[in-house]
Amino acid sequence: MADNIARVFADAIASDPTRPLLTWYDDATGERTELSGATLANWVAKTANLLVDEVGTAPDEMAGVLLPPHWQTAAVLLGCWSASLTVVDAPGPVEVLFTAVDRVDEAARWPAGERYALALDPFALPMRQVPAGCTDFVSAVRGHGDHFTAYPSGGAGDAALLARAEARATELGLAPGDRLLVDVTRHPDPVDWLLAPLTAGASVVACAHPTPTHLPARADTEKTTHTLT
Repeated sequence: MADNIARVFADAIASDPTRPLLTWYDDATGERTELSGATLANWVAKTANLLVDEVGTAPDEMAGVLLPPHWQTAAVLLGCWSASLTVVDAPGPVEVLFTAVDRVDEAARWPAGERYALALDPFALPMRQVPAGCTDFVSAVRGHGDHFTAYPSGGAGDAALLARAEARATELGLAPGDRLLVDVTRHPDPVDWLLAPLTAGASVVACAHPTPTHLPARADTEKTTHTLT
């Protein structure tokens, strides 16, 4: 059984880093963003470098993530796991906290060393007005390196997360090369929309606030093989 999320991610993109790995839709905004394995890996590396070089994190420290499903959330989560951090979503002391701008008040209740805010802009543009006490994640992460050598051992929570993801992939019948369309509004757990496809070697079409009548045509256009709605 796999026990290192960073290694699972690397294995998932190794055979063809150029193929679409994560395609993001938000029907509330009309957004569509497609990331290849190589593009997502670039964001993940920059995030991990930010954590290690700027924040100064060490393996098994805590990272708080108050973010909805989104392609930038995938980069943050995988960046944290690449830096061997334990990701938590319940209030408590953390070394670093990533928060959506609409959850800044909630984030203020967390004791955190560093705080990064995300506007989740469709084009990953910097924020014009950054919440007090926070740093704009997009502005901060862009200056960091495009490559990161993950630690040999995963974080303390990696094995349990990957066990859940492998079980979920089996339940969904995912296999290498499959493509999963998932309603992330109904299934916001990253095990469903991120880790299960990765453990199976599958790609994902993640849809927020999907219009039900659009999904059959989207499944056809995106050539998905499995659906979780």
